[in-house]
Amino acid sequence: MSESKPDSSGTASDLRDPRVVEAIDRYWRKNVMLMIVLLAIWAFVGLGCGVLLADWLNRFHIGGFPLGFWFAQQGSIVVFVLLILTYAVVMNRLDRAHHEELRRLREGD
Repeated sequence: MSESKPDSSGTASDLRDPRVVEAIDRYWRKNVMLMIVLLAIWAFVGLGCGVLLADWLNRFHIGGFPLGFWFAQQGSIVVFVLLILTYAVVMNRLDRAHHEELRRLREGD
């Protein structure tokens, strides 16, 4: 009996097939890399702009408020929501491409 795992189409992909394993590994590497990049951006905006660089940013103003204060109070939240949206859009595309690749592998057999 072979190891298999159901995919989104309800069929099973053979996890012993090196092409399937490579496709899954590529998918997860891209997913993890995306998360690392987005978390780094979030850390830079939240900690860097809101705390560490706040004094320097306070020389600039948005709507009458110092930019460092704005990042600490609003900017990091706005950026966080935009990063969530970015993650959802990019992962939807990645999921579609991954499922298409698995379908092609399954049909190619």
